[in-house]
Amino acid sequence: MRRRTKLRILADILRTLEVGEANVTKLMLEANLSYVRLSRYLDELEANGLVMKIEEGREVKYRITARGREFLREFNRMLQIAEAFGIEL
Repeated sequence: MRRRTKLRILADILRTLEVGEANVTKLMLEANLSYVRLSRYLDELEANGLVMKIEEGREVKYRITARGREFLREFNRMLQIAEAFGIEL
């Protein structure tokens, strides 16, 4: 089994958020990442405006932004093009 690329991991996180807000536990399970790795990716996604952190008291959730949806749409398009040429991303 091949390792996922960073782009695939970021896309997995964004796909989870596409259906609605999610807390860290749900994201860890859906994206199959440890807390430390997920935190690093979430910080990067937030810094680039792809996700938004929502703090409600002690609860922290994340939501995808319009820019995050655009990234996911373009990533999926890139996957289709790569597959058409027999390239694995």
